[in-house]
Amino acid sequence: MSVRRILMSTDAVGGVWTYAIDLSRALGEAGIETILVTTGPGPSDAQRRTVGAIETIRLIETDAPLDWLAPDAASIATAGQRIAALARSHDVDLVQVNAPALAADVAFDRPVVAATHSCLATWWDAVETGPMPADFRWRVALTQAGLLAADTVVAPSHAFAAATRRVHRLPVMPHVVHNGRASVRPATRSETGADHAFTAGRLWDRGKNLVVLDRAAELGAPIVAAGPLIGPGGDGTPFDHLTCLGTLDPAALNDRIAARPIFVSAALYEPFGLAILEAAQAGCALVLSDIPTFREVWGDVACFVPARDVAGFADAIKRLLADPAERARRGEAAAKASRQFTATAMRDGMIAVYASVVRSVSGRAAA
Repeated sequence: MSVRRILMSTDAVGGVWTYAIDLSRALGEAGIETILVTTGPGPSDAQRRTVGAIETIRLIETDAPLDWLAPDAASIATAGQRIAALARSHDVDLVQVNAPALAADVAFDRPVVAATHSCLATWWDAVETGPMPADFRWRVALTQAGLLAADTVVAPSHAFAAATRRVHRLPVMPHVVHNGRASVRPATRSETGADHAFTAGRLWDRGKNLVVLDRAAELGAPIVAAGPLIGPGGDGTPFDHLTCLGTLDPAALNDRIAARPIFVSAALYEPFGLAILEAAQAGCALVLSDIPTFREVWGDVACFVPARDVAGFADAIKRLLADPAERARRGEAAAKASRQFTATAMRDGMIAVYASVVRSVSGRAAA
């Protein structure tokens, strides 16, 4: 049985949306239609226009909450049941949930792939200490149940697959399909590179460790940051030394990266890092925290600094700013390394997973 139509869940508030659009577009080029179902806040008009321009994607918006903001387990179960019903009504061959909790305690009558992009349990393991709060524990239990209920689990890096298996006590290692991006060619590109370091993402997220970059900026490293300062739950920390731009639209963010600043991330937790990939595609030199994911993906090309080493980040940035030749060499190496992480490679990896799951489920049904 070949896969010709899938249902994929997504949200419109973060990197999962970028992943879902790139993957769905690439699947369409291979003849696979995607029913894209949103949970959480609705897509923006610009996001809707993006989907509307892709003939092989049908967008269905729901009012179901995001799993990490849902008020209770029942609301997540209701969202999963709705996705299962949509899968039946649209006669899809397979369901891909990009939030594994949606597969917990839900009767799907077709194969389910749970793609895990991040989760509270692995985040807590990397960022915090001590026991989880009660509001985390029931969400973690649902995520674990969804991972165990799915026919297969996919992670975007080997490091994150290992963390997911360990923390959730999975019987087998998740499949690994590295994330990929359709390269966005900047309209203009600086030949010399901007005179600062740049970072982008959820600035409010403690896992991004912006407090270290703020202190590095205090030591004289010029660092510009783009992204929301306050999270959906009201989380956030003011920064005194970073130049914070707020949330940029994709075009403005692309312009910033096209200027080829040094791209910096001090993250304590990162399952893959799409913003880093986009920066590498543009030829930015990379200064990254020394965590397993970044070593796996960028081990031959990035400057690595211990995640909590304030002076180390400041020194690495200032050293590259003072050495244009080394900065250019590292930027070229990052661009070369980025070419393996394409949307096409991601699609081909996922199609192989889909085919394996469909064969396995069909074989069990026939036995």
